[in-house]
Amino acid sequence: MSNTNTHAALDVITYGEAMAMFVAAETGALAAVGQFTKRVAGADLNVAIGLSRLGFKVGWMSRVGSDSFGQFVRDTLTKEGIDQRCVTTDEHYPTGFQLKSKNDDGSDPAIEYFRKGSAASHLSLADYAADYVLPARHLHLTGVAPAISASSRELAFHLAREMRAAGKTISFDPNLRPTLWPSRAAMVDGLNALAALADWVLPGIGEGEILTGYTKPDDIAKFYLDQGARGVIIKLGAQGAYFRTADDAAMIPGRPVAKVVDTVGAGDGFAVGVVSALLEGRTLPQAVARGNRIGALAIQVIGDSEGLPTRAELDALELADVPSVATAL
Repeated sequence: MSNTNTHAALDVITYGEAMAMFVAAETGALAAVGQFTKRVAGADLNVAIGLSRLGFKVGWMSRVGSDSFGQFVRDTLTKEGIDQRCVTTDEHYPTGFQLKSKNDDGSDPAIEYFRKGSAASHLSLADYAADYVLPARHLHLTGVAPAISASSRELAFHLAREMRAAGKTISFDPNLRPTLWPSRAAMVDGLNALAALADWVLPGIGEGEILTGYTKPDDIAKFYLDQGARGVIIKLGAQGAYFRTADDAAMIPGRPVAKVVDTVGAGDGFAVGVVSALLEGRTLPQAVARGNRIGALAIQVIGDSEGLPTRAELDALELADVPSVATAL
């Protein structure tokens, strides 16, 4: 990491845990499945992949084990063009992995995690490199990495405070993982404190209810605006998304999807759309519309990041949609 300042500054920095993911090749209980396909998984990594495919310079901080899964993650980063100078190979702890079922009815798949004591759970302030992080334009955080350990949570807050002090923008997707937290109260307090450091907060409606105690999108949004957010975008599934700022609020309709194949990764795709558009200087309604579009693409294929478009693919879709988007907005 000593040569980080010799490289071009990053557009986006994010951090967290990537795992090898084994996706069932057949439907049914995981215990009965005999064939799996290996892929990579991780909420923050999905966002990094999506933004990199759209042409942004993305850096991802993490720890992986000195094992085949860790090399698989690194190979994925190389293939996707993601900067990995702040990814450490940990000689003492393994890379985590997960099993995911295959569903044909559009319902959420069953997922079993094998991540306790993983290399990434040992992320800490020792992994922070100011000359790598602070030149970046934007920090994207999810609620997963802060949940995996107290030391990783400390790193999340440090990243957010440092980037905020440097005048950079921050997006935050709560991505609730209740089983990783000591208690529900600890999760609510921790994630709301992290959200208070963000410019753009992107909860799902169910997440917003858990974190704020409110059930209506406008009340959830006001909760985070009162904490200092510039904009709150609440995901409403097939209905689309609701956004609110100090000056504006609106519902942006969802995109029709003929068949839902895999729901995992939809929220990460949504974040890719919103963050990419805002970094390009688009309006918030345009950003939410792009989030809806990429979220809809993500759920039509198997895998957490396989449906995320390249810049050429996204440009072609948006060009074909210009009249209707202009009318809707």
